[in-house]
Amino acid sequence: MRGGAGAATLAAMRVTVLHDSRSVSVVDYRCDARPGDAELDERHAMFSMSYVRRGSFGCRTRGQRHELVAGATFIGHAGDEYRCSHDHHHGGDECLSFQFSDELAAALGISPRDWRTGALPPVSPLMVLGELAQQSADGMTDLGLDEVALAYAARFAEVVAGTRPRSSSVHARDRRRAVEAALFLDARSRDALNLEDVAAEVALSPFHFLRVFRAVLGVTPHQYLVRTRLRNAARLLAGDAPITGIAYDVGFGDLSNFVRTFHRAAGVSPSAFRKASRGDRKILQERIARTS
Repeated sequence: MRGGAGAATLAAMRVTVLHDSRSVSVVDYRCDARPGDAELDERHAMFSMSYVRRGSFGCRTRGQRHELVAGATFIGHAGDEYRCSHDHHHGGDECLSFQFSDELAAALGISPRDWRTGALPPVSPLMVLGELAQQSADGMTDLGLDEVALAYAARFAEVVAGTRPRSSSVHARDRRRAVEAALFLDARSRDALNLEDVAAEVALSPFHFLRVFRAVLGVTPHQYLVRTRLRNAARLLAGDAPITGIAYDVGFGDLSNFVRTFHRAAGVSPSAFRKASRGDRKILQERIARTS
């Protein structure tokens, strides 16, 4: 139930409300479901955007099948039904869900069609804000969770127009391989990996693997690897470790490449992002103002 109260089987779901106001709620969902467990039927009571922090899950809605992995965004349209499963991953998933009232959802200027996107692949601008929100939830910053939720929604509005739902015609076996490869990239993101290495992990030729991975998850393996490193870097920037050390720790071999890549993804430098994580609201306010 990653999109608000409704009918669902919650035996495997732990729900923690982190922020609750009339227009914005932020909820932590931790699902322990495993392959073979009953699918979860959900009806979303609110418009929502859920950032997948860990693990993976599948979702069917409106005739579309989506596979979500760490860094992806699950989009919930108020009143719609969703069926979620964990066919490929034994560790469940963790999501941070931003939920909006009907009035606020309308004010964000996001069309009904875009609210029914279903899912977005790991998108760098949303991932760094998702990690910033998690830092706020963990008490590592003094930013309000409602502030970060609005910034997340503003960035979603910026990127969603160029993103369309993916085809669901890929064979189930290849869907499983794509998710397994994403989990492998998560676990080995610090390492120097190439396409052949990852393709061999799931017993596919590099050419077929590239096509399958992109068809299922909406990004290439290299894009997913880079975005995983950025997600990890955004988390570490809340601490005091030197930025140079963070760059190498998450898998970038060159500091200047890390700075350029992070700036391109977040719209700010790593040092500016660190300031934002410590309470500099100007950065978030500028993000929100762009879509107002």
